[in-house]
Amino acid sequence: MQIEARDHTSLIRVSMAPISAILATMVICSVLILWAGVSVLDAYALLFKGAFGSLFALKETFTRSIPLIFTGLAVAVAFRSKFYNIGAEGQLYAGALAAVFFGTGLVNLPAYLMIPFLFLVGALAGGGGILLLVPVLLKTRLKVDEVVTTLLLNFVVLLVVSYLIEGPWRDPMAMGWPQTASIVDAGVLPTLASKGRLHAGLIVALLAALLIWLLMRFTVLGYEIKAVGFNAKAAEFSGVNINRTVVITALLSGGLAGMAGTSEVAGLKGYLTLDLSPGFGYTGIAVAMLAQLHPLAIIPAALFLSAVYVGADSMSRAVNIPTYIADVLVGVSVLAILVSVMLTRYRIKWR
Repeated sequence: MQIEARDHTSLIRVSMAPISAILATMVICSVLILWAGVSVLDAYALLFKGAFGSLFALKETFTRSIPLIFTGLAVAVAFRSKFYNIGAEGQLYAGALAAVFFGTGLVNLPAYLMIPFLFLVGALAGGGGILLLVPVLLKTRLKVDEVVTTLLLNFVVLLVVSYLIEGPWRDPMAMGWPQTASIVDAGVLPTLASKGRLHAGLIVALLAALLIWLLMRFTVLGYEIKAVGFNAKAAEFSGVNINRTVVITALLSGGLAGMAGTSEVAGLKGYLTLDLSPGFGYTGIAVAMLAQLHPLAIIPAALFLSAVYVGADSMSRAVNIPTYIADVLVGVSVLAILVSVMLTRYRIKWR
């Protein structure tokens, strides 16, 4: 067996890579469904129905996709410049902490100013604070591996959140599970439907995807980010400041992840708890890989994985299949897209 680079990669082959990955994922996971003693067709039909079978299900799928769009964008931007940010989960919680700190009465503004302000402080906490500023400076100055630093900071942030919501920030009026005080009414994101939890964070997420695409496609900074990712030495030779570009990219990535935390606090719960995120930051990696780091493709990729999670919950209630099948689907989809992307660039020859 020999692996060799393709002379030309067609647009059709590139566009078919994520579709092939999704189909391969469903085929592979069919084995686990059969193992559970359930019909594969029935299981996938229930999964689809749970995610799209009613107006309520559709709204839940879109609601679940909001933080995934933000974290997917965060990962895609960072990975474009070969800065491997694995800390979107911690950056999400940092954004949520900032939104709670300023949004529970410390700052009082009208709603049309309060909501943008909370997104701003969430972005600054996720990207401009210690959460990503320290790892990116360690990488650019001391060549410390950012995968390790960003990953470990996730656990640090979760411990800080646990301390705050069980200590000085705990709402004394809340009964049961520890939580912070609620966001003031002016900072709560409006809902987009009369019934359900779908909120205006979806609009912000879609605008963010559009703006990131415009940035990457039409600006000098976007060109520099892609140039650094393709070949850092060639980019430096052509006059690109590598360290400056990586720092800006990392802070932008952390800011997007921080906005995910703001949207969850201000749009969904209204307060911060330790279970705010079931792993949105890590799932954002899968979203970005499925989208092949394209900002606009992040939207359907996030919707697909959101549908998997929402549909798996419904499926597990209807038949004897654990909800963990959703995590398996996500994990296998990442591996499948990596293989699919490799096969678009290389061919396997058998001798």
